[in-house]
Amino acid sequence: MTGVSHDMDHARRARWIAAAGWSIILLSAGAAVLPLVGPASGAAIIGALLGLAGAAEIIAATRRQETRRLALLAGGLTVVAGLLFATDPATKFLPTVTIIMGWLFLRSLVLAAASLLQHGSVRLWSAVSAATDFVLALVLGVGLSISTLVVTLFGATTPMVASFAWVLAISFIATGALLLEVASFARREDV
Repeated sequence: MTGVSHDMDHARRARWIAAAGWSIILLSAGAAVLPLVGPASGAAIIGALLGLAGAAEIIAATRRQETRRLALLAGGLTVVAGLLFATDPATKFLPTVTIIMGWLFLRSLVLAAASLLQHGSVRLWSAVSAATDFVLALVLGVGLSISTLVVTLFGATTPMVASFAWVLAISFIATGALLLEVASFARREDV
């Protein structure tokens, strides 16, 4: 492979990864509509957001050189979480919290493992994304016992759904930022 075609390959891979990153960041805005819709519609929206974000992450992962399998696994976990919402008429809030908490926790483990195998700024951003998902899972876990009481007594409240929307958006933004850094690195080297 000549130097010019090798550089073009890096640029092409970087464009795909960056497009996936920006797509996931744009999807984070979709979480803003969650407080405005009913529980049944909210489950469908969450499923669609997770499915699309996971698909974008998988597309980006196929363009990576380093930690491709772990990146595919992280995207696959997101798709699976989306399918759980899309195939189940999840109209209650607690199953949603449980699914998202599990998804965030598993993703944080995969991203942490990937960060140990990466280098430079990509390693840092993988660790930041892993830590973000882990902290969000902990926040949901701690809030779960309080949420259980609130939902049992009053049903899912608008502020509760709104705070859940923020959790989803923050995770998407961290993932999108990670992919933008991977894209930047891919322009220069094999990732």
